[in-house]
Amino acid sequence: MTSSTAVLDGVGITVRAGEVLALVGPNGAGKSTLLGALAADLPVADGVVRVHGRPAEQWSARELGLRRSVLPQSASLSFPFRVEEVVRMGRAPWAGTDLEDEDDAAVAEAMARTEVTAFAGRPFSALSGGERARVALARVLAQRTALLLLDEPTAALDLRHQELVLRLCRERARAGDAVVVVLHDLGLAAAHAHRAAVLCAGRVAADGPPAEVFSGRLLSEVYDQPVEVFPHPRTGAVLVTPPARHVTCRRPPFGREVTV
Repeated sequence: MTSSTAVLDGVGITVRAGEVLALVGPNGAGKSTLLGALAADLPVADGVVRVHGRPAEQWSARELGLRRSVLPQSASLSFPFRVEEVVRMGRAPWAGTDLEDEDDAAVAEAMARTEVTAFAGRPFSALSGGERARVALARVLAQRTALLLLDEPTAALDLRHQELVLRLCRERARAGDAVVVVLHDLGLAAAHAHRAAVLCAGRVAADGPPAEVFSGRLLSEVYDQPVEVFPHPRTGAVLVTPPARHVTCRRPPFGREVTV
């Protein structure tokens, strides 16, 4: 990618139907830029982006809207739209098509799956950050495309709703869709992604199943931070964590040493 400086260099990524692909890496690694390129929202200086096997520039904006849906990092609106109206925006590409009759069902299902039905009539601007994030995801789900591109969909969410969002990603993949999700939480990526692409300085440092590419050595180098990777004692799933540290404190007046 170019503006005045290249953000991505020599990146080749294939997004496959039936899988969740997690894009991970440190801040500034190029994750959001890559997602924008895959969505055909950002032009590429070299190479080609293909959507459903066809160069992205050969699709019209509406044609792309029928084939891929995009969740940006943050969702903000200038007008006081109600939650249901925001979700219904995801159906815009289908206006005038044979599937327009599915609008009501698609909107209702998307709100139910993301647990936002209870505040369907509230203004979007009155919601908390986490509620807005779920409404934005509902809009993407209501669009019902075969390719979902999600930029940090769990960033504003509590633990329960982080798991909810990534379960929905897995369900869409099981239904045959392709899902690309930018994540900062390596544990969530390891638990829910079929494949992970580790980005570093605009390049793909590794691409494969998390159990294979998430190694302590690689992640420590990529993040410039000591990282430990080990199997979960019960499930065997990959766990990623900073190394445990022992801190010795002296407590006056007795001078006892306490190690944690």
